[in-house]
Amino acid sequence: MAEEKTILLTQAAYDKLKEELDRRQGEYRDEITERIAAARAEGDLSENGGYQAAREEQGKNEGRINELIVKLRNSQILKAPKSGKVGNGSLVTLTIAGNDMVYVLGSRDLAVATEYDVISPESPIGAAILGAKEGDTVSYKAPNGKDISVTVKEAKPLK
Repeated sequence: MAEEKTILLTQAAYDKLKEELDRRQGEYRDEITERIAAARAEGDLSENGGYQAAREEQGKNEGRINELIVKLRNSQILKAPKSGKVGNGSLVTLTIAGNDMVYVLGSRDLAVATEYDVISPESPIGAAILGAKEGDTVSYKAPNGKDISVTVKEAKPLK
């Protein structure tokens, strides 16, 4: 069995995932069950597209429920570093090729609780900026092999 990785989440992201899990285990599961029962009552299941679609949706929902259970079980609420230093949960303003861009550094699961794009700390750019301070210029190797310089203009905890 593969080792399960700790997922760092903000409290807001954790709450959103928990809310989704509760909805999927409750009202959405009940809604799918009702559609299956209604389609089953129509008769011949082999030719019943509504029944097949509802069963497929049920499988997808149960898969997502299992995924959410594992994520929440393996999650840890992150403590973002203080302003000025880049870490998991930092809201960073980066200057790349003369353009300022704002990102959150952390797992893609943070995206449920923020309107910002998320950079993984395992990505080349994420690994380069992790631990950097405001004003630092770091570089990383792009997939095309070019070195790209990035300046950390601002780093603050994601609220």
